[in-house]
Amino acid sequence: MVATFDVVVVGGGHNGLIAAAYLARGGLRVLVLERRGVVGGPLTTEEIAPGFRGSTGAAVCGRLRPEVVEDLNLAGRGVRFLPPDPEVVALGDGAALRIWRDVRKTQSELAAVSPKDSEAYPRFVGFLRQFAAALDPIFAMAPPNLAAPSLAEQATLVRRALRLRRLGKDALQQMLRLPPMPLRDALDEWFESGLLKASLAVDGLLGTFEGPWSPGTAFGLIHHFLPDGGGAGAFVRGGMGNLAAALGGAARDSGATIRTDSEVRRILCAGGRVKGVELTSGEVIDAKVVASNADPKRTFLRLVESEELSPEFLMRVRNFDMNGVLATLIFALDGAPTLAASPDGLPAHFRVCPSMEYIERAYDDAKYGKVSGEPFLDVFVPTVVDADLAPSGKHIMSVAVQYAPYELRQGTWDKEGEKLADRVEALLDDYMPGFERRLVGRQVLTPADLESRFGLTEGHIYHGEMTLDQSFVLRPVPGWSRYRTPVEGLYLCGSGAHPGGGITGSPGLNASREILKDWAGLARAA
Repeated sequence: MVATFDVVVVGGGHNGLIAAAYLARGGLRVLVLERRGVVGGPLTTEEIAPGFRGSTGAAVCGRLRPEVVEDLNLAGRGVRFLPPDPEVVALGDGAALRIWRDVRKTQSELAAVSPKDSEAYPRFVGFLRQFAAALDPIFAMAPPNLAAPSLAEQATLVRRALRLRRLGKDALQQMLRLPPMPLRDALDEWFESGLLKASLAVDGLLGTFEGPWSPGTAFGLIHHFLPDGGGAGAFVRGGMGNLAAALGGAARDSGATIRTDSEVRRILCAGGRVKGVELTSGEVIDAKVVASNADPKRTFLRLVESEELSPEFLMRVRNFDMNGVLATLIFALDGAPTLAASPDGLPAHFRVCPSMEYIERAYDDAKYGKVSGEPFLDVFVPTVVDADLAPSGKHIMSVAVQYAPYELRQGTWDKEGEKLADRVEALLDDYMPGFERRLVGRQVLTPADLESRFGLTEGHIYHGEMTLDQSFVLRPVPGWSRYRTPVEGLYLCGSGAHPGGGITGSPGLNASREILKDWAGLARAA
């Protein structure tokens, strides 16, 4: 007998689980199908060496929507956010700069480096928070239908325009100028400290195949100042797998069914509308709606038969830019290495990013299909604030390494992965003498590993570049930014949809709202 559900969610990553929870709360019969043995996608906690547990996909939480945190009662489900403070220690050329969550503490820190930057920093943060707050309602809704906006959409756009207008002429001019600017130009206008500019550049570039000289990269800064539910840049006690488990529990308690070890082979369509899914086991499951948490290329080029989609649409999907550029290394350490530039001890978060010029040179290698000879590193040590992840006195260290392009001009990641890990170890040893002697285990996740393990096509952690030409009404492709697709009843609910990647939950939440709006019509058509 063929199983039947109202909605099948393809992929049990965080957006898929969030969408499932809200859809089930809306009264629909929902089934989540996850290829792996656990839910969460890259939100996993795994044993790296005996007694050492690390978050193997994402090391810290993103700007999780406040309503998701509250509606799904994540605190009641045991999720505890542990924000590192200082937020980051930027390292370079024997110097260090601590950037605190408290703007005034950072201002005081900068006073010893650059009085000019100390004065400018609160204004910079205030401007970006103001800009992000103005955009936040747009991130929390489906993009408007520009061809034929509804009255409600027109009213929303007018309200947004009036709110922006009240910010004043100077602020509006800055907001119009910032997004298309290169990070180098934008940050040079505000600051003179090389370490401060480099660390802010990392915020705008991490996971993106661009360098600080590239036009439009300043747009990436805005996402880091959006409102959140308390977990932005924070560790999750017990590892990121605990957040995934809580989201899975919320979906189940809302009434959704979750099946792991269930890989979808095909999304079944007929007559221009979705009919259900077929698993690799051969099982067929009927559904009026399929919500794909897979990325756009995996969804439309691998799961949906090509004859169901127009040649123009398929061309746009093929041109969707998602060449992953990030590798992740996780180290098990038998003690706390000494970071010479940090006299207060080992910080929970630090970066090797000496200057924007250093970052641009690292990008130069990647542009020509090579792994960066001197990559920049975003390093997290969760055991500084969550000691239970490793044996007493020992540590887990997670390192995001950029630039490591998925597409290599020469060689393969089977060989280049270990070479990259050796290079990173040597680089860390320069900043923490004796680091390599403390290693008791390591795990290497190249872009190819991210693809094979978590289903991230081309190893892209955001399901596609979050550049201006792939954002808002253009994500994933023009004309199809509102979670719906050319196949009736098929929706996108993952990071390849508006407003993009990061652990925000926005795509899953927004997609669930659009499905519920359409449900009556979909049910009648079926």
